[in-house]
Amino acid sequence: MNLETAIEKYLEHLEIEKGVSKRTLANYERYLIDFLSFSKPVSPTSINKEIVRSYRLFLSRRTRRDGAPLKRVTQNYYLIALRGLLRYLSRKEGLDVISADLIELPKEEEALVKVLQSDGLEKLLQAPDTKSVKGKRDRAILELLFSTGMRVSELVSLDCKDINLKTREIAVIGKGGKVRVVFISDSAASAVIEYIGTREDEWEPLFIRYAGKKTQLLKDGEDLRLTARSIQRMIKKYALKAGLVVTPTPHTLRHTFATELLQAGADIRAVQEMLGHKDISTTQIYTHITNPQLKKVHRKYHRGNK
Repeated sequence: MNLETAIEKYLEHLEIEKGVSKRTLANYERYLIDFLSFSKPVSPTSINKEIVRSYRLFLSRRTRRDGAPLKRVTQNYYLIALRGLLRYLSRKEGLDVISADLIELPKEEEALVKVLQSDGLEKLLQAPDTKSVKGKRDRAILELLFSTGMRVSELVSLDCKDINLKTREIAVIGKGGKVRVVFISDSAASAVIEYIGTREDEWEPLFIRYAGKKTQLLKDGEDLRLTARSIQRMIKKYALKAGLVVTPTPHTLRHTFATELLQAGADIRAVQEMLGHKDISTTQIYTHITNPQLKKVHRKYHRGNK
């Protein structure tokens, strides 16, 4: 079996047996094709420590389109895909390949959690001009992101039928196809109701675009579904309009959602569930922000402070 065939079989395994999302499948294919191009190509059993080391060095020296180095977390995505391939070939295909455990992952940089302060958040939420249909849509998007803590990928996949304004709940399909319930605040519900009131169509997507061509549309309106990239650009535009010092992203609103709940005394396990985090350690990145008492204790008692 050559490496190209091995990758094809592994991707089929992920799709059929593991049921991974189309997005995850596309990412794994991209990562593994990258390794295939680098290795020129070798058979799976020919992959050794030296090839892996050379590939890690290649990723470490790689730059993005803007000239910045590839982040370690991104480098890890490529290596995790390679490890997954090797485990599959060993366990499912019975090939004598290098152990996946021998592929070490670069230590990732400590994640910096960027959140909006109360005044900045309010300015951003009020930035859209709700006299227009587009402004009503954008206000609903901002309010919903902050109200629910949803990922932008989860938000753009919402259909009109998914949102229950009576119970103020939304069933969201998160990573790995896991379903969780998120909750709509009063202000978010008002913004969504105002936006939906402008819709006279029967299209499925909850958030649709108003710019661009609208010819040869699918009956369900899927062609009009707003993209994650469009929302990223929209938030950046309103941040400039609001005069914010930081440049927020959709994930900034997710961070702000979690931080405000924890600062108000919410249980971290409850916040973990609302965010859809598989591991509590992922939610704990907010601890140093939400517990200012720790900093006060350090300041008061550490011998290195004056």
